[in-house]
Amino acid sequence: MSQMQSVERQLREMILGLEIGPGERLTERWIESRFAASRTPVRAALLRLETEGLICRDGRGWTVSPINLAELEQIAVYREAVEVAAIRITCALEDKSAVDLIEAMLDSCDAATAREEWHRVGMDFHIELARLSGNDFLFRAVRDAMTRLSRARWLEVRDEAALGRAWAEHHSVLAAVRAGDADEAARLLSTHIVGSRDRLVTSLRDDRRGLRARGFAVVAA
Repeated sequence: MSQMQSVERQLREMILGLEIGPGERLTERWIESRFAASRTPVRAALLRLETEGLICRDGRGWTVSPINLAELEQIAVYREAVEVAAIRITCALEDKSAVDLIEAMLDSCDAATAREEWHRVGMDFHIELARLSGNDFLFRAVRDAMTRLSRARWLEVRDEAALGRAWAEHHSVLAAVRAGDADEAARLLSTHIVGSRDRLVTSLRDDRRGLRARGFAVVAA
């Protein structure tokens, strides 16, 4: 792994994990010191993170992009289109044995499981379900959309009731896929995506003052 890739990976993890919060300023000098890296790979890493929408330019420095409520709503529309398309393909497959692996992944989470693992598994459910379609374009679209949602979903996993509801909905979707019922699977998945968006946006909007107090920037548009 090159120095640029190492800096990029570690910065991405810190941003997505909210170790570096939305709206927080970054300087090249701090990054160079933090990761013992030289200026050229640091700048290259920052440019790559900028293309992902995780950071933006702020004068001569950089700022971690705020959580944008309008963007969350737009991503949900995009996800609904691509994830429903992928699940319809998957329902038509003769061999659906891989569904068992996704269900086992969900069942691996319990009361003793760290929130970080709940977060990862919740993301991977959607990504791996899209992978089953065998369509690389749909798979990459879902993976990229879930990456853009990652920071906001970290805030969502604090709510145990929301987690329980999400897991129940995940299992219902898998049952429909296993039965090969494309219309029911599409309906359940669409309802899940829209419901998750509404709960997440409402939670973030209602808690904007508290998030600001923690140094997190949340904007409406």
